[in-house]
Amino acid sequence: MLDLNDLRVFASVASLRSFSKAGRALGMPKSSVSRSVARLEAELATRLVQRTTREVRLTESGVALQERCADILARVGQTTDYLASLGAGPRGLLKVSAGIGFGLNVLSDVLPQFLERYANVDVTVDLSSRSVDLVAEGIDVAIRMGPMPDSQIVAARLGTIRRYLCAAPAYLKARGSPRTLEELKDHDTVEMPGVDGRSRSWTFSKTVDETVHVKIDAQPRLTVNDPLMIHRLVLNGAGVGCLSGYLCAPEIKAGRLVRLLPEWTMPAVEVNAIFQSNREVSPTVRAFVDFMRTVSVPGKSWQNDPLSA
Repeated sequence: MLDLNDLRVFASVASLRSFSKAGRALGMPKSSVSRSVARLEAELATRLVQRTTREVRLTESGVALQERCADILARVGQTTDYLASLGAGPRGLLKVSAGIGFGLNVLSDVLPQFLERYANVDVTVDLSSRSVDLVAEGIDVAIRMGPMPDSQIVAARLGTIRRYLCAAPAYLKARGSPRTLEELKDHDTVEMPGVDGRSRSWTFSKTVDETVHVKIDAQPRLTVNDPLMIHRLVLNGAGVGCLSGYLCAPEIKAGRLVRLLPEWTMPAVEVNAIFQSNREVSPTVRAFVDFMRTVSVPGKSWQNDPLSA
């Protein structure tokens, strides 16, 4: 008989292509991960992975098992969640994945309230800017920003995050403040890399008699793949950046950052909770999503305009 725990371990190794990364994701020693996969190979009488010094490669049998693991594990999870739901309300372990900035600046403020409200729920938070495999890494719900590119993903919209064009007072003292959108081309900008490696565009709009939309190519002087570091760089005077409201609002109110061209607004970013597409949403996950939709953090509201308070 196959051990379901061994299947879970193999699914994580197959997704991450690494025994070490799978161990970290599952909270297991690398040696235990290796033994688990070895047991599975012995039970199936076939080699599933090829171990090299740099990576783990799946054999043909490994690829076939990986394709079927997700459905097997999801069905088991769906069954156990259903049985758990027959009890008294949300309970058990909830594993949440989120970006580092959102975790540090939003989840750290609101999770104590969630735990107080649901005394029978334990929470594990995995903070990472990379995409996660919900099934292989055992994630119940992942919080992600921006439009959902995969139409097969089951997502629940939590709210939106306002964004503001900002710079530090020291930078503006040295370089001057842009008075128009066109003057941004004369300034150093800090931005994320585009999906295709090209520079991102900043879109602005304002409404007087009618809504006007303007798109500006950022052409960053400094490119960083993490929004939390962009916030720190702009705060330290590296240039002009487009920052999420929950990061920059306290700094703007305290005078450590300056909001530029406030007559123009930038599109808000969607915040979604995503789930495994082939399983029912458990009562615990549903309680967490409903909580996140309604919660507000003083000074760091990420659903509304944090500068309007």
